[in-house]
Amino acid sequence: MKPVTLRRREFLGAAATAAAFTLVPRHVLGGPRQIPPSEKMNIAGIGVGGMGAKNLRSLQTENIIALCDVDHAYAAKTFKQYPNATVYKNFREMLDREKGIDGVLVATPDHTHAVIAMAAMKAGKHVYCQKPLTHDVYEARMLAQAAKEAKVATQMGIQGHSDEGVRLICEWVWAGLIGEIREVDAWCSLSYYPWGHAYWSSKWSERPKDTPTVPPTLDWDLWIGPAPMRPYHPAYHPLVWRCWWDFGCGMMGDRGAHTLDSVFWALKLVPPTSVEATSCSNTKEVHPLSAIVTFRFPARGGLPPVKLTWYEGTRPPRPEGLEDGRRMPAEGGVIFKGSKGKIMCGVYGDSPRLVPEALMKEAKLPEKTLPRVAGGHEQDWVRAAKAGTQAGADFAYSGPLTEMCLLGNVAKRVDAPIEWDAANLKVTNLPEANAVVRTEYRKGWSL
Repeated sequence: MKPVTLRRREFLGAAATAAAFTLVPRHVLGGPRQIPPSEKMNIAGIGVGGMGAKNLRSLQTENIIALCDVDHAYAAKTFKQYPNATVYKNFREMLDREKGIDGVLVATPDHTHAVIAMAAMKAGKHVYCQKPLTHDVYEARMLAQAAKEAKVATQMGIQGHSDEGVRLICEWVWAGLIGEIREVDAWCSLSYYPWGHAYWSSKWSERPKDTPTVPPTLDWDLWIGPAPMRPYHPAYHPLVWRCWWDFGCGMMGDRGAHTLDSVFWALKLVPPTSVEATSCSNTKEVHPLSAIVTFRFPARGGLPPVKLTWYEGTRPPRPEGLEDGRRMPAEGGVIFKGSKGKIMCGVYGDSPRLVPEALMKEAKLPEKTLPRVAGGHEQDWVRAAKAGTQAGADFAYSGPLTEMCLLGNVAKRVDAPIEWDAANLKVTNLPEANAVVRTEYRKGWSL
């Protein structure tokens, strides 16, 4: 859907120098089955108790033939909705047995995205993976490279990428509507604190010391996956795993993947040269309660250097020119600061407006030049799989976007500025930070 000229191929060109892995050639596996546009895809869902259930509802135009979840009680409602689907706990077993699968939906916790998506691509399956694409920077680079080699249709679950707002932002920026952009503010005002205040917020801010019995419907070893083993506790599952460093990418990976999409696309960003973070109550166990992360990007393709400031658990100062009484988007958004004016939008690139409002009323908006997506983000992936093309947020695009977001987490973890060598996937000024760039897997797990 997205023009080839918008790809970040130069970003992935450096992947050849990264640590190698073995990807089974498609000709050995037979490659992904060619699906005529009139024929339904055979889809399997992995991690279907939460967001995966919503994704499946958008894929009901196709055949849902297999469902996999490590907690059959949590996923029971979804299982009942698809009585003809074979049910599994182990994704490896499902991929081995279900030879008729065309595409796989991955909506597990962040720390298992990469190993499952990689296994599906090695099996020649098209992959739709929820955001953030991976749990660490290295995984994001490897998945982007693997998708290119496997030649399967991929998509990361940032639904705003298929909506109208983000396309309007790109068209306005590229038309020079607000002039030269050297600075951007973006934010997510949500916080995990106070602990337990929302359904997605764990009640615990420290690792619990008690060890309750593992529910009989849950395979805890599979849930832990490649992360270091720890005892089961409802502090982590279900729903509340994202605040824990071992399992989730925090607000930077959760909301950042959505909110920074418009910035990444519209400004044609390349890897940052440096990232600096200031955090509040950052520990070895949980993500900070609030943080300010500053990314610095070099000049690229005739565009000037850019400073991007991400505000997490708070929001940036009101932009100059925003009228009294006019509110900033509540849960998050972006402010593009141009030499001729500003663009402000919501979390998903939604409802973009020029600032001040007088500029919005006077401006001659450019023609719509980007293709629009019909039917939503999941259907964009389905069409790509059937046509032998790529979806808008394929791994060639979403891999680099994820790398950028997760570098913010690296800076938070080390609590210091980091200098980034993208070609070699290394922090150059703080070697100890590289243990976070590529985290160690538990024995028995690998890409």
